[in-house]
Amino acid sequence: MSRAVRYHRFGGPEVLELQEIPEPHPAPDEVRVRITAAGLNPMDWQIAAQPDMAARFGITLPAGFGSDFAGVVDEVGAEAVGFATGDRVYGGAIGRSVADFVLVRTPTTTLFPTPEGIGDEVAATLPVAGLTASAALAATGLRAGDTVLVGGAAGGVGIFAVQLAVRAGARVLGTASEGTFGFLRGLGAEPVAYGPGLADRVRAVAPEGITAATDLFGRETAETALELGVAPERISVVADGPAPPPGVRKVGAFDAASGALERIADAVRSGDITVPIAATFPVERIRDAVTTQAGRHVHGKIVIAL
Repeated sequence: MSRAVRYHRFGGPEVLELQEIPEPHPAPDEVRVRITAAGLNPMDWQIAAQPDMAARFGITLPAGFGSDFAGVVDEVGAEAVGFATGDRVYGGAIGRSVADFVLVRTPTTTLFPTPEGIGDEVAATLPVAGLTASAALAATGLRAGDTVLVGGAAGGVGIFAVQLAVRAGARVLGTASEGTFGFLRGLGAEPVAYGPGLADRVRAVAPEGITAATDLFGRETAETALELGVAPERISVVADGPAPPPGVRKVGAFDAASGALERIADAVRSGDITVPIAATFPVERIRDAVTTQAGRHVHGKIVIAL
């Protein structure tokens, strides 16, 4: 037998259960990954809570939980290609990552070799957040010399968006609570408190104006950018929120350019991008982990250890 987090009805963290299930084995064209770490994302608990969002990803009850993982290939089907037993890997499997094992069909674009120098906890945080950040910035047409406003800059996607924008040569203003200001400065952003009056605070920090914006939480940042005169085509919002203002592009991880994740992993390996781990929870405390992440006050990523 093996373990997997599953839920039989939609709802909050209380619906998540760590269950024993039959140990899976790969089909001829699959590999099995023994998962050691799973990174959580807002989309994970949103899928578990919202039937319409689950349907968009083809998930029906009963369902597994989580999207991002890292671990080691421990079984290889006779016809599987690209991986061998013992390979360290990371990747994505929507609705299946918080489990002892995941099966991945090959050839695949969702499983990658883990670069030397990157631990499994960090590797497990990269796919959804890294790709979403890359797509969100690309949708704004970000370029060197821009002044970009990043909404939700201290969150799991925000930490990647801030650092990617800084690496691209942009000046980065990041919205956050005052308690995260020091944290954001350490990533290269100039923090601005979110909430009523955001436009005035942005004007005070950047009187010459902003040229692009990406909203990683809600719509306040996108609406503020429009108020400040940013063209709608230079503003993006993430796909798991409400509808964006007219002309503003809505993006998600699937919109990232080919090779984006490998480039992010290389930047992490070289030290050009850091990945703050806000907390690591054992899988037995999955409900506590999701409650913590859903509170939207963590600085960085939440990881489940298996």
